[in-house]
Parts: sequence; C-alpha cells; structure tokens
Amino acid sequence: MSDSCDESKQPPVRKILVSVSDKDGLDGFVRHLTGQHSANIISTGGTANYIRSLDGDIPVTDVSDITGFPEIMDGRVKTLHPKIHGGILARRDNDAHRAAMDTHHIDGIDMVVVNLYPFGRTVASGADDETAIENIDIGGPAMIRAAAKNHKFVTIVTDPADYPRICADMDKNGGRISQTLRRELAAKAFAHTAAYDAMIANYLSGQNDHDDFAQSLNVSGALQSVLRYGENPHQKAAFYTDGTNRPGIATAQRYQGKALSYNNLNDTDAAYELVAEFDRPAVAIIKHANPCGVATADTLAEAYKLALRCDPVSAFGGIVAVNRPLDAETAADIIKIFTELVIAPSIEEPARHILAEKKNMRVLAAGSVPDPAGGGMIVKSVAGGFLVQNRDHGRIIPADLKIVTKKQPTAAEMADMLFAFRVAKHVKSNAIVYAKDGATVGIGAGQMSRVDSTRIAAHKASEAAAACGLKDSLAAGSVVASDAFFPFSDGLIAAAQAGATAIIQPGGSIRDDDVIAAADEHGLAMVLTGMRHFRH
Repeated sequence: MSDSCDESKQPPVRKILVSVSDKDGLDGFVRHLTGQHSANIISTGGTANYIRSLDGDIPVTDVSDITGFPEIMDGRVKTLHPKIHGGILARRDNDAHRAAMDTHHIDGIDMVVVNLYPFGRTVASGADDETAIENIDIGGPAMIRAAAKNHKFVTIVTDPADYPRICADMDKNGGRISQTLRRELAAKAFAHTAAYDAMIANYLSGQNDHDDFAQSLNVSGALQSVLRYGENPHQKAAFYTDGTNRPGIATAQRYQGKALSYNNLNDTDAAYELVAEFDRPAVAIIKHANPCGVATADTLAEAYKLALRCDPVSAFGGIVAVNRPLDAETAADIIKIFTELVIAPSIEEPARHILAEKKNMRVLAAGSVPDPAGGGMIVKSVAGGFLVQNRDHGRIIPADLKIVTKKQPTAAEMADMLFAFRVAKHVKSNAIVYAKDGATVGIGAGQMSRVDSTRIAAHKASEAAAACGLKDSLAAGSVVASDAFFPFSDGLIAAAQAGATAIIQPGGSIRDDDVIAAADEHGLAMVLTGMRHFRH
C-alpha cells in the first residue's frame, strides 16, 4: 500500500533533526548524510555535543537557535515548539500549510532521527521511582508520532539498525527516500512508541498496591527472531522479548547448532525453569514441555545419570537443562544419546569441545539461573481476549505440611516428597511423580484422569527398572506427588500397588477422609500441602 504521491517530485532530504539516547552507529550515519547528501543537522543537548565532538567538524544547529527559546526545566522542555512541530507536521502539498510556514518562518524538517530515554533499562537496573519517572521521555514520542503521521513527506528513524538501508535508499534515489521505506519506518515508529508507553503504563500500574490488575492490559515485545515455523510446519511463528531479561531463552548465548524452533524455545523454557527450583546440582530432561526425568545429586554428572534412568526412551531427542556450569564429565554423558539442545548457566571450555562433536546439537548459556520465587505475568490468548495470571512461584516447606495418616513419614521420605512436589509443579496436569533419593523414577503427565497418570507413571518406573536389569520396579520404596487432590482413593491405591510408601498431595477433596482411610489401610504415610499446582 502507498500514498498517492509522485515520488519524483519529492525533494531530497536536506534538514534532519537528530535527538537520540542510543548513539550506536550515529557517527557514520551523520557523516554520510552531511557528506554525501549535504544535509543540515538540527540537534539538542547531549546529541548536539556528541556530533560536535566527532572528527571532521560536522556543522550542527541547536534546536534553541531554531525556536529562539532555550532548553528549560532540566531539558524537559526543548523540542515542544511550533517551529519544530510545524516543520515536522506541515503537509508540503497543502497551500494553507505552506502559507502558515511562510508567515511564521517555519522551515520544513525532512527527517527525524529519535530514540527515547532508556526507561526500561532504568527500571531494570533497580532505580528508584524518582529516577524512573525522570526517564519518561515526552518530547521524543511527540516528535516520533508527528513524523510518523506525516510520513508522506517526512522520514522517521527510531532504530540505529536502519541507518545502513536508509543511506542505501538515499544513494539510490538521489538523496530522496522511497515512500515504501517511509511508510515501513512509520509503522515501526508507532510500534516503538506503543511499546514504550506500555512499559510505562505497566510500571505505574505496578505501583498501585490496591489493585493487582490494571483496567487496560498493555502487552509489548521486541522481535528477536522470525522462526522457520510454529508448532507445525504450516504455522508461522516468531519470538519476541519483553525486556525483563529473566535468565533463560531470552538471555541465552548460542554456542553451536541451528537456530531454535518454536518447539525448542517452548521446551527449553520449561526445562530451565524447572532446574531453577533446586539448590543442589540438578538436571532436567524435557520432551514436549514435560519432564521425562529430573534429579538432584552432589554432581551434575550423577544427577544426569539418575534423570536419564527415569525414562531413557523418552529422553531420546530431548532437551537437557542444568543449574550449574556444565562440566566435561556431564557433557560426555549427554552426547551418548541424541539430544536436541543443552542449556546451562555457562559452559566450561572442556565441555564446549566435547559438545562440539555433535554439530547439530544446540548449546545455550543463559548467564545465570532464574529466581523461582520471582514475579512475572503469564499471558495466554483465547478467542476474543487474554487470560492473565501471575507466575506460579508457590513453594512448600516442611512447616507447611500436614501429616494426616497414622504412619509418619521418615526424614528421607519427607525430603523426596518435597522434591517430587516441586517437579510436579512443572508437569502438565493431571500430574503424578514418583521419586526416590532425589530423583524421579516415574512421571505421568497430561491425562484426563488422575488414576491414569498414576498408572502410567508406575508403568514408566517398571520399564526403567527393566532397562537397568532390575527385577523390582523403580517405584518400589518411592514417594508419590500429585499436583492436585485425589478425587477418589483409586489413584492412591494404584500408587500403593506400584510400591510407593508415602504420598504428598494438596488435599481439599470432599472425599479426603476416604483417601486418608485408604492410605492407612495400605500402610502409607500421607501429607497435605494445601497448595495446588495445575499446569495446563
């Protein structure tokens, strides 16, 4: 789509207003505009001083020289003036606009190069409220929106990454900029200010202690990458970052392997959030966003072996996440089977050389581990709107547990139950997790009935035992965690028949007494958490 405009009649870009916080690439850009295309630069404060400091004596006119009015109020007021906004907003094909420009001695501005005060970066740094408020840009968004609105005549530039193609377009078109590019940059500019305003709105809404959710939801993100496809090849997909920089897929450096797919990103996020739950060295192996093995141990290598033992068949082609710097011993074990991706806080140099043997394996270093108790919102689209909730950062400690059976759990059972319940928090509901000695031994996920999840997990434990050459199921002597209450005693009885000795579950069913009675009948210890962990 394009405006009805004869581009051959467009004048070359001659007057450019530059006011930027991010000066990356600005040196080469202004040199090209002034040197190759004889452009005149108008600028403000720090940007003007920066351009004057460059070698080559690039001429700069201060905005105050145009307006006849100095910058005041610590720079809060400098560009909000008719001689600036009139020069940006005037329609060059409108006689009345041109007459107003002549009457009031307003020169047209052909290009506006503006990026905004770093509000998001300021807030993320932990700055106090006064500092954050001072980093709300006013004049910048006004100029951006004005230039974007009048993109038929004015070019708006908000991203330093666009400098090279703007120069190329001007070189190609004799100092002019094509209408197609001007329109594209205008759309990008409005997206830029919309995201900026959303950040500010979300920040200010977060200061209101009396209200968890604002009347308007502002969701914004910056495009990080266009993906080959979505969950399936016929779906288009992209990855956007939200600026919060939570350690994980958004912060990760990729050392090797192909670009990540939609499913890779989703599964990697699930894996890394899971291992962050544990203080000891931990490993999680994920397949289709569900864990097929999780373990903690004194070393990553030991934890990996225990996690793999839980379900070695499902682990094939999975994603491995660890919560410690990845070492050579663990890396050597990981490459023994086909693994799609490995993510760690960092990768030790010997481990990187070992993983390099598998050139297609993606290897990511996230820099650090996310805080499992940290805040954040989860947004899910539904027909006609969004569902929004805060992140599930609920955690259970021993003091929260209520023992409801005649049999008391041992200290070892209690530790395993707390471990299993944390894992269950990251398993699709209905979730059942068998665990023993700090490692999962059977996982049942995503079933429509809890008893089916219990039986599937027990079956996995028997298969894993057979793979290890063991006679007894790995579930023998294990504990069981359920993400929600047992609605009937059948699931608990199935766990007892599989060899479990203790159960951890939220409780809250109208049949809790029946379930407790069944636990007593089968000699199980059972504790209630009072907290549910549905994950859909």
